[in-house]
Amino acid sequence: MQRYGIISYWSNEDEVFVAEVPELPGCMAHGDTEQSALQNIEQAIQLWIDTAMEFGDPIPEPKGRRLMYA
Repeated sequence: MQRYGIISYWSNEDEVFVAEVPELPGCMAHGDTEQSALQNIEQAIQLWIDTAMEFGDPIPEPKGRRLMYA
């Protein structure tokens, strides 16, 4: 499995932990605990990659550096 940067946070609106992969547009998962959200995002990453391969879409290489947001 390629190693993409993951951002995890608590969503007050949904009352769950959310994990997102900014390098893979739309790739996100949630869970009742942070650990479950991180486990679920691993599956979501694989599904994202499998779907991109199926449709011949490009798959971004992991940047391998810390993501920074303002």
